[in-house]
Formats: sequence, C-alpha cells, structure tokens
Amino acid sequence: MTGLAQQTILEDDSNVRMCALTRAPRPRAELLRFVASPDGDLVPDLKEVLPGRGVWLSLSRHRVAEAVRRKVFARALKTEVRLPEDLTSLIARLLLKDAMSCLSLASKAGQVVAGFDKVEAAIARGRAAVLIAASDGAPDGRRKLSGKLRAAGQAGRLVECFTSADLDLALGRTNVIHAAINSGALAQKFLACTRRCELFELNGAAQAES
Repeated sequence: MTGLAQQTILEDDSNVRMCALTRAPRPRAELLRFVASPDGDLVPDLKEVLPGRGVWLSLSRHRVAEAVRRKVFARALKTEVRLPEDLTSLIARLLLKDAMSCLSLASKAGQVVAGFDKVEAAIARGRAAVLIAASDGAPDGRRKLSGKLRAAGQAGRLVECFTSADLDLALGRTNVIHAAINSGALAQKFLACTRRCELFELNGAAQAES
C-alpha cells in the first residue's frame, strides 16, 4: 500500500490510525496511543483523552517492545521522552485495570452474579452474556459452566484473563472463582476491554513466534 493510499484511508475513517512502527493503518480498537507529558515522560493514553501530539502503536506486547528498542517514540513525537521502566508490563497492568473497572461498574449496576450456583442459574434463565472464570480456578467448574452455556444455545463469551484476587477486588467480595454478566451495554463494554487485554498478549505471542 502506498503512502498516499494509507493517507486516504486515514482521512476517510476517523476510527483508523497508522502504527508508528509498522506504518500500517489499523482500527483504533487495535492500537495504543501514547503522549509526552509536560515533564517529558512517555504516558500510555488508553482512554485517548490526553492532550498533545499522540503516537499510535499496534496493540501488541511484541510491537511495543520493538518500538522501545528502535526508539520509535522519540522519533514519532519529535521530542526526547523518558520511558517507564518495563513499558510492556505497565501497559498490561493498565489494560487489566481498565477491564476490572468495567466489571466493577457492571457489578454496581446489579448486572453481575458471582458463585457457581448463581452463575448456573443465570445461564438457565438465558441471561448470561459473559461467563467469567478465574484463571487460577479449578478447570472442572469452568468446563461445566461452559458446557451448560453451550447446551443452552447461548452465545455467551468465556473470559479467563482474571485471577481470583482480581475478581475479589473488582467485585468487592472474597474467593470469587466464577461470575457472569447479564446481557446489555455494560457486558459489551466489558468484552471490548477484555478483548484489548487478550490482543495485547496474543498478538505479541504470534509475532514473537513468527
């Protein structure tokens, strides 16, 4: 794709930006934005609200690490910046925190149930849009609930990127292993956040292996 063709795409679609590393246009949902703070620090702008010149990078642990090695940020921002220590781990934590905030919001709105029996009941009532299973929980319970979701013919999505401690913190409870979110806008917002968590790790793994 020529530079002119790339520019045309960017002008025609406000939801597309160019990755500063690969120079390829991508949907904003598959990118990360960074800005330089007034003090010269590089700041990940996950919510895309911070002022100033921004640089966009593919949502990938591997791409971020490569951008650090190749000094892409200073070149794209046209200024020297101090990078946080272990930028890729910082981004992973921020993405997870964003997803946990969405889960907490859904819980406060009364859209979340927790506990094997309550999740099973939500599936039986056809209300479970998202099934959440702690990554450090026993796989047997996860398989049973996933099987019940499929048997009920529901298109619910299984999310496994949280530990039990993460779920405890997000939901304000203890020993949470299984949870479910009812259908609705909050469930969709949560799924969008968790998809970004997953893409950051999966894209990195795929590219590192290639």
